[in-house]
Amino acid sequence: MGKPNIVLIMTDQLRGDCLGYAGHPDVKTPYLDTLASKGIVFDRAYSACPSCIAARAAIHTGMEQSHHGRVGYEDGIPWNYGHTLAGELSQAGYYTQCVGKMHVHPLRNYLGFHNVDLHDGYLHSARYSSVPYSESQFVADDYFYFLRQELGISADVTDTGIDCNSFLARPWMHEEKYHPTNWVTERSLDFLRRRDPRQPFFLMASYLRPHPPFDAPQHYFGLYSGKDLRPPFIGTWESDICLHRDGRIFDSKTGPADPELIRQAQIGYYACITHLDHQIGRLIMALIEHEIYEDTVILFTSDHGEELCDHHMFRKSRPYEGSCHIPLILSAGNNALPDMKRGSVCHSIAELRDIMPTVLDIAGTDVPASVDGSSLLPLSEDPNRQVRPWLHGEHSYGEFSNHWIVTEHDKYIWHSMTGQEQYFDLAGDPHELTDLISEEAYNERVSKLRHCLIQSLADRPEGFTDGTRLIAGTPYPPTLPCAEDR
Repeated sequence: MGKPNIVLIMTDQLRGDCLGYAGHPDVKTPYLDTLASKGIVFDRAYSACPSCIAARAAIHTGMEQSHHGRVGYEDGIPWNYGHTLAGELSQAGYYTQCVGKMHVHPLRNYLGFHNVDLHDGYLHSARYSSVPYSESQFVADDYFYFLRQELGISADVTDTGIDCNSFLARPWMHEEKYHPTNWVTERSLDFLRRRDPRQPFFLMASYLRPHPPFDAPQHYFGLYSGKDLRPPFIGTWESDICLHRDGRIFDSKTGPADPELIRQAQIGYYACITHLDHQIGRLIMALIEHEIYEDTVILFTSDHGEELCDHHMFRKSRPYEGSCHIPLILSAGNNALPDMKRGSVCHSIAELRDIMPTVLDIAGTDVPASVDGSSLLPLSEDPNRQVRPWLHGEHSYGEFSNHWIVTEHDKYIWHSMTGQEQYFDLAGDPHELTDLISEEAYNERVSKLRHCLIQSLADRPEGFTDGTRLIAGTPYPPTLPCAEDR
């Protein structure tokens, strides 16, 4: 056969544990469970800078965060990279198509894709009256154009009354076919219909959900509204100071103080996940009906997670598992990757920067020298291999700014504004309920991981370290000059 087709299924704000195959007691994801059973699951996959822009920079460039320059969240910064995932695949003979979320600047920056059907969700910075005409979502975003054509000029994603970062939840108010999750699938199916069958393709189906608003169709709310749901994880080290301060603000970083609103958020989040799973099922069935499934490689992942009220927190950008631990599946038809150890689990630490070299490896083309990630393709044949012994993660986040080192079995956290340290034994405490930083038995291990962080930060411009110790309280802007601009 020729080069395999490649489908990257991207989700937004999906926790690594909120899937059936990951053992979640409540969430149902039958199609993704099937995909996992026919491929390899990377159960120690992370987003090293867990928010939308930085995570996507890692995917599209293969770089680690200090090299692509996004160490926090900041809109309106141009994306100027010499090598991108879609650009390299286009040069290798693939037709490249993205449907859904890009979250780049400018909005219609194609990053090497031949075509983009764009929907970035609700972007505050692209809706203000002061933005240039071409940078308004009402002009540049294809889903907004579709929605207004179908439902009238006043139709908007805010019609439910829920903000895009809110813990509030309510069912989608229009017919299901108008939901943005369905729209991404519909446009992806239309691409499969229109593609040139003589040319291999790369399709990035980039879904917005389960990122808030939690607004799945009513049917999916009904699957969870009558169930007893596992409560959020609250550890012995928690402080509820921020919860009491902010817990009644609808776009709070803490989540709600009201237990009933916590339950409603869980119901809405899980409903969005199962709705997403069923729409991914439609995409997989279309590959089968077009008789190209056996010649196609499918990768499934998310840009970051969602705290969902764990540790009195909500949203992402934190160093804890709900925020930074993500799903990652590599699956394929029998012709595409015949030597894959199907139904296996790999425990190696993987990261979003590994997607670009993995895809380029699958396509049989060279990986640019600018790429920091490693191909995961060899691990599909030997899941016992290791990509890296540890990973440095971080996020500029005001008073909550953080750096962390994670391994296959533990995690060290340094809060860069305050200097507070934490240590968790993930092997025995996967939900980070007990902070062991003060336990003398772990002093040597903490010292080793602290040294790994000092190594990672040694050449950074912020001044986090003098090479021997960590220095708290230094300025931490969300964007650095990218490696190609230095």
